[in-house]
Amino acid sequence: MAKMSKLNANGGPQKVYHFVQNQNRPDKAYTTERAKRAGMANAASGRIFVTVPPDHFGPILAENDPERKQGVLVGECWEGRLECRQWGIHLPPVSGICGQSNHGAQSVVLSGGYEDDEDHGDWFLYTGSGGRDLSGNKRTNKAQSFDQTFEKYNEALRVSCKKGYPVRVVRSHKEKRSSYAPEDKVLRYDGIYRIEKCWRKAGIQGFKVCRYLFVRCDNAPAPWTSDEQGDQPRPLPVIPELNQATDITERKESSSWDYDEEEACWKWKKPPPSSKKRVTTGNAEDGKKARTAIRKAQSMSVKEKVLKGFSCLLCQKVMTLPLTTPCAHNFCKLCLEGAFAGQTFVRERTCLSGRTLRSKKNVMKCPSCQNDITEFLQNPQVNRELMGVIEKLQHSNEVDEDAMEESSKEIGAALEESSDALSGSAENDMPYPQAKSSPKRACKRKEIDASTPIDQKPERAEKREKIDAGDDSSKIVNDGMENMISGEKPNAGDDLQAAQSVPNGEKTNSKKAQEAMDEGNDSPSSPLHVALDEDGSQLEPV
Repeated sequence: MAKMSKLNANGGPQKVYHFVQNQNRPDKAYTTERAKRAGMANAASGRIFVTVPPDHFGPILAENDPERKQGVLVGECWEGRLECRQWGIHLPPVSGICGQSNHGAQSVVLSGGYEDDEDHGDWFLYTGSGGRDLSGNKRTNKAQSFDQTFEKYNEALRVSCKKGYPVRVVRSHKEKRSSYAPEDKVLRYDGIYRIEKCWRKAGIQGFKVCRYLFVRCDNAPAPWTSDEQGDQPRPLPVIPELNQATDITERKESSSWDYDEEEACWKWKKPPPSSKKRVTTGNAEDGKKARTAIRKAQSMSVKEKVLKGFSCLLCQKVMTLPLTTPCAHNFCKLCLEGAFAGQTFVRERTCLSGRTLRSKKNVMKCPSCQNDITEFLQNPQVNRELMGVIEKLQHSNEVDEDAMEESSKEIGAALEESSDALSGSAENDMPYPQAKSSPKRACKRKEIDASTPIDQKPERAEKREKIDAGDDSSKIVNDGMENMISGEKPNAGDDLQAAQSVPNGEKTNSKKAQEAMDEGNDSPSSPLHVALDEDGSQLEPV
């Protein structure tokens, strides 16, 4: 598929963008005649084999592997980054970190890019990205020229640390300093790890680097061991460099990916983060299932959106120990006290001669408005009612995924029952088929509501002919209600004879109609109001 660019400022030939659908791609990475460089530098990714979105957290399970039905197992190897991408383990072809700063990190690759890395197998110290000058056409640069900060990919890793998200780890043969790297020239999937701490410290080259403590937490044994079982919860290792570290971040809330003592396995203890990207697969059915899973995960985060309404005006996060000022602004207790840290409530004053003056009260204004909250800060009281609401929402947000599935099934069953009931009522409300009538005369009847009282008279009294099956005599019923017709309807011949029996049809009919109007009998169903055409036949009433 080729797309033409709509913008053409120079007036030259339009630029063509080539795009190949996933189902039309080959099974391996490929190059075309448009490649600018040889080898895999300009290669395109092959077909994606798994049905997971690009920002999928955790392992690739068998349900996401429509071809092999086994998922991606620990110890699987690939020749290059593009093959690793095809199985959804690590998507970026160059970067060692896959993640988003506001969403979290999904995977990392240990490839020896930073000399500060320390690999101990079941746990390792990982160095963040950045701090190197890549201006111009530099693809890599070993020399660090400025400090690393917690932003972009580094912030994505810190988000995974705070939330306790599982991170897929891939080891490359390029990591020469590690004894746990694969010996062959391959990339090996080593399972799920979790970031326990992150901090900043001065690196080997003198500039600050972001550091992360990864600890393995997978249900499958590591490739370098002979164990038959996966990892067990273990105490964190002692990290000596934490004594000189700054900006230390530890997880304060319960982990999303944690060990279940009852099931004796690692699993999602909280709902996984909802995907923000579409599934790149060519199978329409698998894509539909994945989109359904995404919508289900998004519906689980509705309560998280509600919790955002209880965010602190300083840190923009859900409040802990909320304080409500007299001006009706909400803050975390630590945030509000930190905003006025180092300030005193009373300021001592002295004149130039050294004489002590009367002390003056310091004015402490609310961070959101100009109101004085000095008296409130002297004895701040936690809003227990608001804290109870926040804790209740946080507790309800940790509902298991099984409960959500059961509720969705119940809703689906209720919808099916309601649809069946609606279809049944629609069938009952269908009118009965009427007998075929003459093309010159169509008999229309008005339905009567069963709730209408019998003695209630409508605004316009209607008179109908009650036709008996035995004879052709008619009786006019003046009770104001419509009566059921018993027997058969007169055929078209009887109607024609009755119409022709009236001499001077139009004049007689109009004359009788005028008399009926004078008497107050203006019922549209009255035989005095039946219109006749030129042949003397009755017209169909409107």
